[in-house]
Amino acid sequence: MSTLTVSLVQYDIAWLSPEKNFTTIEQLTAAPTGCDLLLLPETFATGFALQQATAEQAALALSFMQQLAERLQCVVAGSVLVPNGDKKANRFYWVWPDGSQQTYDKRHLFCLGNEGQYVTQGCERKIFEINGFKLLPQVCYDLRFPVFQRSKNDYDVMVNVANWPSARRFAWDTLLRARAIENQCFVLATNRIGPDGKGVAHDGGTIALDYLGQTIEQVDDDLTGIVTVSLDKGKLAEYKSQFPAHLDADGFEITL
Repeated sequence: MSTLTVSLVQYDIAWLSPEKNFTTIEQLTAAPTGCDLLLLPETFATGFALQQATAEQAALALSFMQQLAERLQCVVAGSVLVPNGDKKANRFYWVWPDGSQQTYDKRHLFCLGNEGQYVTQGCERKIFEINGFKLLPQVCYDLRFPVFQRSKNDYDVMVNVANWPSARRFAWDTLLRARAIENQCFVLATNRIGPDGKGVAHDGGTIALDYLGQTIEQVDDDLTGIVTVSLDKGKLAEYKSQFPAHLDADGFEITL
């Protein structure tokens, strides 16, 4: 069975300042992590600036991800606000070292923040593969919708990149563990810290969980940092063979 090494990044995203954010990420990854996958937070280049983020900033973000993936020789993933018709997509980019990309557009749009007024809703559930692992990409608010994330035994790792506010931190911590337990999967989640451009506070919660919902590693709250974890697919397979709850799950279909 294979292993997957993942680095998770947490920092205070500078509002509408891609170059400052790129510098922070470069500093955090200056020492080689040896990872297969590097995870950045939601809207890592600009913050959750739904109205103000520009096409130029989106292009800069993708170019930076490509350069970083090439330098680190790993997949780099995170979300970017990308022009899409007369709105934007909150697009999760999965960037390979050769510069090629796969994407997932955020499905569930945060009505409290008027995200749907500026962002188009994603219409596909995606699975990405690396090192023999299958991963389900999710963005922030998606976490609250367990049907969309329910595994049909079709992924091993759930990934969530977020700008999740500290006011709702208890929900973040609780739902991440619930998703790991109910889907018998690893969960990897990155979140920002600091106030955004609208004064909304964030305190982190970047964490890697195993299929029991137990912490593998996490970044300390309110601190910039990076942690690297190694996931063992053999241990996941062994656990699922000993406790095959997935075989008792109800059948269902997701309508998109």
